[in-house]
Amino acid sequence: MHMEVSINIRKYTAADRTGLISLWENEFPDDPPHNKPSIVIDSKLKVDDLIFVAEKDGNIIGSCMAGYDGHRGWLYSVAVLSSEKRCGLGTQLVKHAMSYLKGIGCVKINLQIRSTNTQVAAFYESLGFSVEDRLSMGVFL
Repeated sequence: MHMEVSINIRKYTAADRTGLISLWENEFPDDPPHNKPSIVIDSKLKVDDLIFVAEKDGNIIGSCMAGYDGHRGWLYSVAVLSSEKRCGLGTQLVKHAMSYLKGIGCVKINLQIRSTNTQVAAFYESLGFSVEDRLSMGVFL
């Protein structure tokens, strides 16, 4: 059984930039160049402000970025500082984002993970997500 940690989950502010970049660089070390944290943050904020951070003792220890197109919601960049894992923080972040999306009218949330990341797949399944028979496609512009 996981023990919930006492944290503050809130929307990202400009003062969080350095902490969020550091978190993503540490927790996503193999991300490709197009996922450079500073680029992702700047691009996201041009569209909306659906970046949630978890703060503990003034430090950013977790994040969850969300998207909503009026039809479906998405979760991205769910990250928890390695030293804070296994305490329920990831669950709190995802549930916070899901609740926010539901509150603005979202009825379905999607996410993508690397097929080799079976541990993360089990985490999302524990939160009610299931694998759907889809082919994920993309193109770089």
